[in-house]
Amino acid sequence: MKKIFFISLIILGVNTCFASHELSQQATAFYSDNNFQKTLELLLQINEHERSAQDWLLLGNLLDEKGERQNAEFMYQKAIFADKKYYKAYYNLANHYLADEKYSFAIENYKLAIKYNKKNPYVYYNLACAYIKQAELKKAKSELIKAVTLNNNIPEIHYNLAYVYKNLGKDKIAKDYLDNYNKLTNQF
Repeated sequence: MKKIFFISLIILGVNTCFASHELSQQATAFYSDNNFQKTLELLLQINEHERSAQDWLLLGNLLDEKGERQNAEFMYQKAIFADKKYYKAYYNLANHYLADEKYSFAIENYKLAIKYNKKNPYVYYNLACAYIKQAELKKAKSELIKAVTLNNNIPEIHYNLAYVYKNLGKDKIAKDYLDNYNKLTNQF
């Protein structure tokens, strides 16, 4: 009798986990389609202990969009707790801190995002923005160079490089990056 009960629990657990995974996939699809209400409904059907880092991240994004900043921050932290190597959670938490002008926290989380994904130019770009806000222009330049190396077609990177070089007294290099920005945005 104990074996049957134990096997039933295992099967029930597998079915619940599978159902949670299905709900998570559906929620992600609805989120991609900007159907935030349906996304929220599906995510709330998943038991907390079965939510993935992605689920927590989406909840954070939804709450942030609603202006529930503290709750969003909590959800991003839950995403990190669910998966310590999930760079998107660090990235979104850093963006959250950057918007709240908590630059040291933003920088710390951007660095963690980079630790787990070195190939996203936007992480370097936003890290540079945090350094610019702290008037650490040499550090900002370094991060912007990494970003432009990963993707040379993002106009904002060129614009910020022009800004940084201008403020570092390197007018010719600043002009080159401003010209690149203008070419990318078709502004002449």
